[in-house]
Amino acid sequence: MREFIVEADGGSRGNPGPAGYGAVVRDAASGEPLTEAAEYIGIATNNVAEYRGLLAGLRAAHALDPTAAVHVRMDSKLVVEQMSGRWKIKHPDMKPLAAQARSVLPPDQVTYEWIPREQNKHADRLANEAMDAGAKGQQWSPAESTAALNAPPPATAAAPVPRRAAPSGERRPQAPGEQRVSAPGWSSAPDLGAPATFVLLRHGETPLTPQKRFSGSGGTDPSLSEAGREQAHRAAEALAERGTIQSVIASPLTRTRETATIVATRLGLDLTIEDGLRETDFGAWEGLTFGEVRDRHPDDLNAWLADPEAHPTGGGESFAETATRIAATRDKLVATHAGRTVLLVSHVTPIKTFVRLALGAPPESLFRMELSAASLSAVAYYADGNASVRLFNDTSHLRP
Repeated sequence: MREFIVEADGGSRGNPGPAGYGAVVRDAASGEPLTEAAEYIGIATNNVAEYRGLLAGLRAAHALDPTAAVHVRMDSKLVVEQMSGRWKIKHPDMKPLAAQARSVLPPDQVTYEWIPREQNKHADRLANEAMDAGAKGQQWSPAESTAALNAPPPATAAAPVPRRAAPSGERRPQAPGEQRVSAPGWSSAPDLGAPATFVLLRHGETPLTPQKRFSGSGGTDPSLSEAGREQAHRAAEALAERGTIQSVIASPLTRTRETATIVATRLGLDLTIEDGLRETDFGAWEGLTFGEVRDRHPDDLNAWLADPEAHPTGGGESFAETATRIAATRDKLVATHAGRTVLLVSHVTPIKTFVRLALGAPPESLFRMELSAASLSAVAYYADGNASVRLFNDTSHLRP
């Protein structure tokens, strides 16, 4: 019996947004790529695109030899766990795709394995090149792909199938903010590997949150309210369904540790505490509303709003000091989590600062961002120092 390896991937620039998939079928013995499949599929979610990639890979393997044993390797834990039968498929858009995937080959001919993103570069680039072309309305096929340039070496000395590189004039710059994993920026840049992706979760509500009171690292350190605990559980379920989180790190404050514990328990991961993720110290303003601060300390508040170097009354932390702390924490975590997806459970000012620094935006942009309790944001960091903001203030998981 012949044996194939199917590597598949999919992506969405917006989730949902312009989406595409890629898949490559390899000879299991030599590692030689035998055939490829890729397509721009219009507006879809990441998960739908990943399932479409799986389906295309299985069909390509079936076309080569319907009796072959197929080992599927994907960096989507959600798809791997659902197709392996360990997780239920709840989303209505994915149920028919999963059913189609199961019908391509007899179940006893197919096995599944989760792999890190850096081991799935070939399929990832196919998906991104399909999205690049589709977004431009251009005709494209896998024969024009440069994905083989990132393909891992064959398992033996067998030569890979020659690939025709696309003419240099066809290479297109990446639009700002696109979810390109294997080559950020200009598509002709060298492959930088998978980024360190930080999923940023703000803690759930505390009794102070609905009252919009200053609650930093120098206050009473409140616990989550009942509503906050429910929000944390909803966030945990959403993150479990996505299936991409590999580590959980939290601020040392009570509300973030409680939120992170709920999520880590649901994901079956250990929790690590990082002091650099703590909230800003708001000095004498801790526990006060914005209106109360304006009434009691109008000059200090005006200075704080106008100057990132200004401190809250009573010697709290300036925005500039917070930014310096967050930048140092970011650099440390990027260095230790390259190629991984990490959940950082933190607070309003740190999360906004992560996003501001990634965008290269001025300090006053902090006042123009809305960040809800238990919201999700995401930033990817590449080896060349560039960053890509992929999500901000997503609260869809909190809706009934």
